[in-house]
Amino acid sequence: MTSHTTPKSCEYQEYEEKPYKCKECGKAFKHRQSRHTHEKIHSGEKPYDCKKCGKAFKLRQSIQRHERIHTGEKPYECKRCGKAFRYYHNFQKHERTHTGEKPYRCKHCDKALSSLRYCRIHEITHIGEKPYKCKQCGKAFSCPSYFIKHERIHSGLKPYEYKQCGKAFSCASYIRRHERTHTGEKPYECKKCGKAFSCSSSFRKHERTHTGEKLYECKQCGKAFSNSRSFQSHERRHSGEKPYTGKNCDKAFACPNSCQKHERTHSGQKPYVCKEYEKVFSSLTKFQRHMMKHMGYGPYKCKDCGKVFDCPNYFHCHERTHSGEKPYKCKECDKAFSFPCCHQIYERSHTGESPYECKQCGKAFTYLSSI
Repeated sequence: MTSHTTPKSCEYQEYEEKPYKCKECGKAFKHRQSRHTHEKIHSGEKPYDCKKCGKAFKLRQSIQRHERIHTGEKPYECKRCGKAFRYYHNFQKHERTHTGEKPYRCKHCDKALSSLRYCRIHEITHIGEKPYKCKQCGKAFSCPSYFIKHERIHSGLKPYEYKQCGKAFSCASYIRRHERTHTGEKPYECKKCGKAFSCSSSFRKHERTHTGEKLYECKQCGKAFSNSRSFQSHERRHSGEKPYTGKNCDKAFACPNSCQKHERTHSGQKPYVCKEYEKVFSSLTKFQRHMMKHMGYGPYKCKDCGKVFDCPNYFHCHERTHSGEKPYKCKECDKAFSFPCCHQIYERSHTGESPYECKQCGKAFTYLSSI
């Protein structure tokens, strides 16, 4: 005997699957408890208090996760390298550094990313939307976490302190990165050359030296960059923004590294030491270049003449001696230059700017060599 059943309508199926509806926003749930948990978002109710610090939470799971900060519990351990994690999502992200898995795809360009957060941030770059605006300097951001980090540049707030040495940081990820300077841990290893890194961003930058990928493109001049910091510093050349100010002389800088380097001219600090020659350096890049002289290699090799460079900027400038490319154009007369320094110096012939002043007599000069 064959029985025939009438298919249920979409409306009935939807109601049967999610019969519990939120009165505030209309969202439907399968279970009454799920709806009750969701309703706390609207009511603002936070019934779960942490006994250690008093922080309140909407959900039981949230307070359980939070309590691990106080207990130090890290229940999720990587089978490959033994590293333990407090939260499951961080554990999943870490596992992808071993597997190379990138399960999240951009809706606009089909680019694959290892994290849902990175995917959402990347998708916003296509839309161009930047809803988070800084009240101090007017800079806008597409991502709230980047906006919060930026605000701390103005406020100087450093809420994250590393207990072992007392050093404070403006961002939680910086404290985890700093911790590795004490432990010596380098969990990110390049599959192509075997080089290991303590920081995921440094690892991703290094990978691009193999692939040649440049994700960040300037909308004003079309120049592309392999890392976000170089891209942001470049954008400030167009905008003229200089958000980083020195403590001693109020001189402003577009790049935080430039500000740190300048401050060392006041303090005389030279934290980078070559143990072989006992030579000291105030700049990390100069120290790294010096060390490469001992090792006799550089990561950037010219395809035309075989010359090797340790600095990407010098390498790109050298490439232009072969290609004849002149990407830096004067706005006043359209004269073009291969190098940005030549372009900047030439523009002073139009503006009349004389940035170099003699401390003895006060006379100002266009060129540093003239002083």
